[in-house]
Amino acid sequence: MIELNVPGRGTLRLEHLVCDVNGTLAVDGILHEGLPRVINNLQDRLKVHLLTADTHGRQAIIDQQLGLQAQKVQPGREAEQKAEFVQQLGAAQVVAIGQGANDAAMLEAAALGIGILSSEGLARQALLAADIVVPDIFAALQLLEKPLRIVATLRK
Repeated sequence: MIELNVPGRGTLRLEHLVCDVNGTLAVDGILHEGLPRVINNLQDRLKVHLLTADTHGRQAIIDQQLGLQAQKVQPGREAEQKAEFVQQLGAAQVVAIGQGANDAAMLEAAALGIGILSSEGLARQALLAADIVVPDIFAALQLLEKPLRIVATLRK
């Protein structure tokens, strides 16, 4: 768990990390180099969950590389399915990371939503739903490795 006291916002007790896959952890179905090590390092503090529509049909390979099993969302209502997943985990204990329009609802639902700029872009809906926006997935995960950065950004 990562526990943070954010002045003006209250205490965050984060137990789950929910990540979109394509556009966030991977581009064109290929995982960013070095990402398995970074995600593995976070698993002593957060339970990691992957959500994907498996746009490129490579999720089995990504699951194997990360040692995780992604939850596939079905075509249609993707945004709602992702938000429902966050709610089922207990949204107050979730940090979510994404960049697509279908990630906006989960970013909004989570206690902490992190939007990333990626080579696919950052959808306007995701930008507006995020609490924090960072340049890439590595910067997002570094926030979780060094959580006082989150406090510095969100304090009021």
